[in-house]
Amino acid sequence: MLFRRNPLWPLLGLFVASPSLAQPIPVVPARPMPGPPGLETAPDHLKRYTDCMRLARMEPLKALPAAERWIVEGGGLGARHCVAVAMFQSGKHAQAAAQFEAIARDMGNDRPGLRAELWAQAGQSWMETGAAEKAAAAQSKALELKTGDPDLWVDRGLSYAAMQAWPRAISDFDRAIRLRQDDVEVLVLRAAAWRNARDPGRALTDANRALSIAPDHSEALLERGYANLARGSRDAANSDFNRVLRLVPAGSPAARRAEAGLSAAGANPPAAPAPAQPNAPPPGLGGKR
Repeated sequence: MLFRRNPLWPLLGLFVASPSLAQPIPVVPARPMPGPPGLETAPDHLKRYTDCMRLARMEPLKALPAAERWIVEGGGLGARHCVAVAMFQSGKHAQAAAQFEAIARDMGNDRPGLRAELWAQAGQSWMETGAAEKAAAAQSKALELKTGDPDLWVDRGLSYAAMQAWPRAISDFDRAIRLRQDDVEVLVLRAAAWRNARDPGRALTDANRALSIAPDHSEALLERGYANLARGSRDAANSDFNRVLRLVPAGSPAARRAEAGLSAAGANPPAAPAPAQPNAPPPGLGGKR
């Protein structure tokens, strides 16, 4: 699935050396905010942040001590964000989540859009640890600040799906679809949630709607196949599963799910998986997932 934020978008609107250098990005309000104390006039502040983030992306184990030294030298929120991203990249997801949350809290009431993105990053990090409840809590804070972002609703819906809280997941996917109508990926997620909530009729409706937009979407075909299987429509289900096998590489996760559907006895499908949680790229700000 999609819906992950572009990796390592720098916080350009927040951590520049002076307001005159600011290049606002979509989630950052245009109102300038000075850099941390002692760095307002440092001409290399933005470059140092950009370099640190690049190192965090490429060599996080090297970036961590460099960013920690920068904190001691007065790097402020920029250095702390670089530390958090380097932690995420190096697999220290729980520590990264705590760092993202701390930065968001320490910003006070400034920049609600940016704080929402930081809470979203924390949620992604918690999901990497398997802590879906903590992820949903962080994502709820993000949504308090930025209710019009469909990707945030999807993020929290995925967390609820991991908790098997299907009504909550469906409600969040509903909100995302209202904000971004006819989004195939979200329709597939909601179909999977309806299927797991034991409502194959509504799952079939969402899968058909997705396939009317993207006829060869393998995940939508799988959802329609499993919905038909649950409704006892074996021939229709087999048709979708065989079509998936023609579309996807042999041995892929989608191929294995299609094969499982074909081998299911009678009208009873195998245990239905939750909506797929994507392999999240490193969290970042300012872009779509």
